[in-house]
Amino acid sequence: MRRHKRISSLPFHLMILPGFILVALYSYGPIAGIVIAFQNFIPAKGLFGSEWIGLGNFEYMAGLSDTYAVVKNTVYIATMKIIAGQVAPIATALLLNEVRKAFVKRGIQTLIYLPHFLSWVILGGIMVDILSPSSGIVNALLRFVGLEPVDFLGNPRTFPFVLVISDVWKDFGFSTIVYLAALTSINPALYEAAAIDGAGRLKMTWHITLPGMLPIIILLATLNLGHILNAGFDQVFNLYSPQVYRTGDIIDTFVYRMGLIDAQYGLATAVGLFKSFVSLLLISASYALAYRFANYRIF
Repeated sequence: MRRHKRISSLPFHLMILPGFILVALYSYGPIAGIVIAFQNFIPAKGLFGSEWIGLGNFEYMAGLSDTYAVVKNTVYIATMKIIAGQVAPIATALLLNEVRKAFVKRGIQTLIYLPHFLSWVILGGIMVDILSPSSGIVNALLRFVGLEPVDFLGNPRTFPFVLVISDVWKDFGFSTIVYLAALTSINPALYEAAAIDGAGRLKMTWHITLPGMLPIIILLATLNLGHILNAGFDQVFNLYSPQVYRTGDIIDTFVYRMGLIDAQYGLATAVGLFKSFVSLLLISASYALAYRFANYRIF
C-alpha cells in the first residue's frame, strides 16, 4: 500500500524537481560565498586561495563612519515606508468601502493597483520627469504659484520623502486589496444594528469597521518589522545620485558600490552578512509578535 502510494505520488515530486533545483542553485548555493566576509578576497585566487583574515572586515566596517550613516538612513527610510505603507492602504480601503457604485469602486481599484506591476526602472524614469527642476510638472506648478523650483531628487533633505511617497504610490493599491478582503469578513448585521441605534457612518467606521480590521492590521504591522533593514534597493538605485548619499544611501546600495564598483568584496560581503543576521533576528521577533498578538502561525 505504501509502495503504491509512493509510486502514485512520484509525478508530483517530479513536478517540483525543477523548482527545487533552481532554489538550490540560486538560494542555497551562494551561501558558500559567505566565507568571503572573513577573507581578503582576491577573485584570481578564489575562495580557497584568498588570505583568511577572520573578523578583519567586520572591524574595518565598524570603524567606517559611512557604516553608521548608511544603517541610520536604512532604518529611517524603511520605518517611514512601513508606517506610510500601513496608513495609506487602510485609509483607502475605508474610503472604498463607502463607495456604493460597484463600477466606480472597481475602476478606482484598477487605477491604484496598476503601478504595482511597473518596475522601478520605468517608475524611476517617470519620477525623474515629474520632479525635474526644469521641466517637471511639480516644479511647473510651484513656479505658477510664485514659488522657487525644488530639486527633489538632488536635495538631501527632500530625497527620503520622495522615496517614501513614491513607494506608497507604487504599492498601496496592492495592500488595499488585503484590507478590503478583511472588510468582507465583518458581519453586516453589526452595521444594521448600529444603524437602528442611530449610529452614523463615522461611528460605524470607528466602532465596527476598524475593530474588524484590527487583527489583520496587527498581523501585517508585526510582520513588517522583519523588513526594517530593507529600504528598497531597486527604487533607491534608480533614483539616487552622489548628491543625496548623505541621506539616501542605504545598506544595499552601499554593498553594491563597495563590492561591484570599488571591488572591496570582503567588506561588501561583511556588510551584507551583518544585514542578513540582523534581519533574521527581526524576522524571528516579528513572527513571535504575530503569534502573540494575532495568533499567526507559519505552519
